[in-house]
Amino acid sequence: MTDFIEECREVFGVEPICRVLPIAPSTYHQRALEAREPERASARSKTDATRRVEIARVWEENRQLYGARKVWHALRREGFDVARCTVERLMKSMGLKGVVRGRKIITTNPDAARPCPDDRINRLFKAERPNQLWVSDFTYVPTWSSTVYVAFVFDVFARKIVGWRVSTSMSTQFVLDALDQAIWQRKTHRNRDLIHHSDRGSQYLSITYTERLAEAGIDPSVGTVGDSYDNALAESIIGLFKTEVINALGPWRTMRDVEWETLRWIDWYNNRRLLAPIGYIPPAEAEQAYFATLQPIDQAA
Repeated sequence: MTDFIEECREVFGVEPICRVLPIAPSTYHQRALEAREPERASARSKTDATRRVEIARVWEENRQLYGARKVWHALRREGFDVARCTVERLMKSMGLKGVVRGRKIITTNPDAARPCPDDRINRLFKAERPNQLWVSDFTYVPTWSSTVYVAFVFDVFARKIVGWRVSTSMSTQFVLDALDQAIWQRKTHRNRDLIHHSDRGSQYLSITYTERLAEAGIDPSVGTVGDSYDNALAESIIGLFKTEVINALGPWRTMRDVEWETLRWIDWYNNRRLLAPIGYIPPAEAEQAYFATLQPIDQAA
């Protein structure tokens, strides 16, 4: 804005321009003075200049997705003493903002005729430890070549993604591959009382899928028909994925493009993204903190 006034002041004058633009003449003169003679800038202006650099860095390092609240928490984790309102003010002046979620897309095709397990969760998506409760769901992505489907398995304790798969087919094998990855990665044979929750999609109610759960010693749980709240946690995280990857980086050409960016996002999400429900820390850090509390007990034993 200051640059614009500098360019047009000889033609229109400073005060007429300031009457049209949302800036006071005194503010313009102060900014112009600071631009010409940085050493005469106020203490606040010098501090703001330093903070703008850090805010821009955090915003860039987090895929240009964070809004003021997440940037503020990230700066506080790094030891910066800055108010949230200051971050909001500076981000607005810099033209930086976070992504905004779009509308929900329904992918579930329920098979009401097929028998299914009871709902053992009843919308209480809470876990006291890792590998106590998993939730699964999938979404679709239009590409130039075909429709691509992305399935996820989430560990509820820290909202960590423990299994995923990208496919051009909405088949049972597609979601089964995501489940197998989760089982292999989490080594569930070492755990007891693990529950797997999903909606009533035909893929999750298939004989193959339910047999794989039984083979791994995992108890199935299925929500009610046509009620999004019964798998709300999975849909919420998938909403982040659609907002931060699919909508932000599209349009998409091929399945390979979607798969690569999904992989990159999952690595960032699990290891660096700050999640409000677990105290504005990454999922991996939350799990590490949990296992750290068990070490003294294990050593004593």
